[in-house]
Amino acid sequence: MPLFPVYDEKPYRLSGVVYGALLNQPSALEQIGAAAHEPPHKAPPKGPVLYMKPRNTLVPDGQAVLIPESEEAMRVGATIGLVIGRAACRVAAGQALDYVSGLLLVADLTVPHDTFYRPSVRFVARDRSCLLGGKITTDLDPDALTIDVGVEGRLAQQVSMQDLVRPAARLLAEVTDFMTLSVGDVLLMGARIDGPLVRRGQVFSLAADGMQTLEGTTQ
Repeated sequence: MPLFPVYDEKPYRLSGVVYGALLNQPSALEQIGAAAHEPPHKAPPKGPVLYMKPRNTLVPDGQAVLIPESEEAMRVGATIGLVIGRAACRVAAGQALDYVSGLLLVADLTVPHDTFYRPSVRFVARDRSCLLGGKITTDLDPDALTIDVGVEGRLAQQVSMQDLVRPAARLLAEVTDFMTLSVGDVLLMGARIDGPLVRRGQVFSLAADGMQTLEGTTQ
């Protein structure tokens, strides 16, 4: 099993639990369009829609992502991970960021698919498909960050955290209204569903001001 990331900063060891927020980018809801009102959903979500990244998916940046033999490419979902510094249960939005010890750049690679409400595990839980940045960064506003996604040294996409459906504090407050987040858990703020594709043998990167660049390869 790949080596799980360990950091010098608090919390010194992540819990291995990573949750991601689906449909938190406005572009995701726009792309779904009328389908959000059709069965089985019948309406856009009224609260956060979460998915989980199993521990087998989590690796430090710089690792190689194995593209399944049945696929030609993987989609890069660039986002910010909120690292939980103390147990968070039913926290108020005004105090929510006090429970965050730092931020991580995260590249959440998935098999291209169009099932955005409840994606199949085989799409989102491939081995070594979630790369966590090499440094937990503090003293940055997660809602003000923009991530530059590079593929083969060229800018492929810019992902803004400034216009999310649920900004960091609101997302954390609404998630902890129905579940507890523990020390070392990571909550991903949400990636665009139209992230760039990477094929075998390609190099990709994520960069944001004030954060250590994340890099990965595919094979």
